[in-house]
Amino acid sequence: MTTNAAEIFKKEFPVLADNFPLKPFQEKVINHVIRSGSTLAVMPTGGGKSLIYWVTAKALKGTCLVISPLIALIDEQAEKLTKQGLNVLAIHGGMEASEQIKQLKKFAKGEINPDFIFASPERMATDGFFEYCISVQKNKIKLVVIDEVHCISQWGFDFRPFYKHIPVFLNSVFSNQWPNILGLTATINPKELIDITNDLKIDKKSILKDDVLLRFDIDLKVEKFLTEEEKLKRLWEIIEEHKDEKTLVYLYRKYHKNGAEDLCDIANKMHFNALSFHGDMTSGERQKIISEYRDGSTNLVFATNAFGMGIDIPNIRIVIHFMLPESIEQYYQEIGRAGRDQNGATSYMLYSNKNIQVRKTHFINKSFPKSNEIKDLFKKASNNEIGKKTLQYFVEEELQNALPYFLSCKAITIEGKGFTGLKVFKTNTNPKLKSMIDSSKTGMVIPLFLKQENLNLSCKEFFNITYKALVEGEATLSKTLDKCLIISTSEAELNEEQINSISAETEIKREYKHNLLDYLVYLLDNFDSSEFLHQEIGSYLGVSKHLLGKIHKTESGIWVRSKSEVIIANILFHSNIKFQYEEKLYYNARQWKEPDFTIRHNGKTWYWEHLGLLGNEKYNENWQEKKEIFKNLGVYEKVITTKESAVLSNQTNELIKQILST
Repeated sequence: MTTNAAEIFKKEFPVLADNFPLKPFQEKVINHVIRSGSTLAVMPTGGGKSLIYWVTAKALKGTCLVISPLIALIDEQAEKLTKQGLNVLAIHGGMEASEQIKQLKKFAKGEINPDFIFASPERMATDGFFEYCISVQKNKIKLVVIDEVHCISQWGFDFRPFYKHIPVFLNSVFSNQWPNILGLTATINPKELIDITNDLKIDKKSILKDDVLLRFDIDLKVEKFLTEEEKLKRLWEIIEEHKDEKTLVYLYRKYHKNGAEDLCDIANKMHFNALSFHGDMTSGERQKIISEYRDGSTNLVFATNAFGMGIDIPNIRIVIHFMLPESIEQYYQEIGRAGRDQNGATSYMLYSNKNIQVRKTHFINKSFPKSNEIKDLFKKASNNEIGKKTLQYFVEEELQNALPYFLSCKAITIEGKGFTGLKVFKTNTNPKLKSMIDSSKTGMVIPLFLKQENLNLSCKEFFNITYKALVEGEATLSKTLDKCLIISTSEAELNEEQINSISAETEIKREYKHNLLDYLVYLLDNFDSSEFLHQEIGSYLGVSKHLLGKIHKTESGIWVRSKSEVIIANILFHSNIKFQYEEKLYYNARQWKEPDFTIRHNGKTWYWEHLGLLGNEKYNENWQEKKEIFKNLGVYEKVITTKESAVLSNQTNELIKQILST
């Protein structure tokens, strides 16, 4: 097996490799998965996540299962991979149910061997037939990729209950022998990291963070107002100032006064060409808005946070937060929608003290169910009866949010996933299945579980009899299979201890979310400059202090510490000279120095130091120490230096001529 990311990329994707190299962080993640196994990669938006798992999958051979949250994302990736000559199986709701079963049967029987299988977290949680077919060919699955992996954490603003079922799916299919897991995300906080690494069995040493998580190319502006009227007036001023640029206004209310639709209507009456975007719209409606926004038919969109994952419009120049996000992570992810074409952007945060209180009382507090609501939802799930039930939980968002609490206090356990009735199956060649169908007038699965002849069958074994018959052609379907969870309830109704347990859990989470909001507000209230806020956010997200000073972007895409270093890096880049910024130069087993630029040309290496602060006592001491290390390593004659000068470009060009001539 080839174990070098760059070689694999060149071999498997030659056309792409001819046009651009892998970024250093992409190589680092790919090589780490190949050599060390399951990995969590945290990287900025637009950092090239997809190419990481493309190359990793080809290195590991076999089939790669990709869990992705949106149909649009799945289709986009499937199309790109198909153009690269790869075999892709994409299973989602946009495909006819009969076609899904047909393609999954082919996979289970070994008639097709896709390089990539794409499916959603909902598919993992709901589709027993999908799980069975993957189980049959589980030895072919060498890599499981979980995109937007932060959604698995109950502590994050973007938590999605279906993501919590992914580890359950992996255990059901692979038992204790999971394939390599690759989690990918752009934004994550320390508490979420604990959730993710625990759920996905990823070693703490296998959390890789890109050196450049921060978006210094987005100019952050923060404005606080005494009244909502002042804030609204400022909103229209900003929109007018940027009317010729793509502008995205974030709100967290769909309707009513100052909601997405209300402000959109007002904007259109003011002769701006605006659209609104929120989760109550159909998938088709949202896709139409995205298309019009992308092609420039409109430059102004008022959106809830439904405008997020999977939407990649490169030239959004302005992001305005008219209402407060609930956390630093949400704020930073949402401003990250802008400037993806690497040409910079501006973010405005507009807020008042009233917004802080409303965010807590009307949004955070109301996101947690009250005691009476918990009781009602438990009744909806259990019908206040002990024993096995079929739960159509997937169409009810309230149940999705409440089920983790019922599982936590052990009021409900999940037995498996399946369907409600057997009468949709037709068979004359499978005696066991035919006997099961004929033994019940209604064909409903719960009474069948309780029959004497089925008591020794687990839920999984029971449903696998039907799935096996489908795959082997011993049964057909008269109509589409529904999907449900099979649950078991231990109580007819929640007891006082369970209610108290749920109340305590919700209180901990409510307080945690209040604290996240308070810290965001603290940073906003103490806003000093765009650079300050980026760096404070970086500290919170775990970016090392050493990396927070990299605030200037070069033409090659790297970030450096000073504008003078930008000049040097850009000239090196245009001269086609290979260089690394602040590459570690070890002078013993555990200690190193970082030359500003390490240059390699014609088999020779140079170390370029830009002495930008000579005259500063501390800086002079560090430079003297560095010189001694260069001398001790025997490389001092290969050290190049420049100083601050109005003619730095000329100096740099002359030095490069010397390098090229050797």
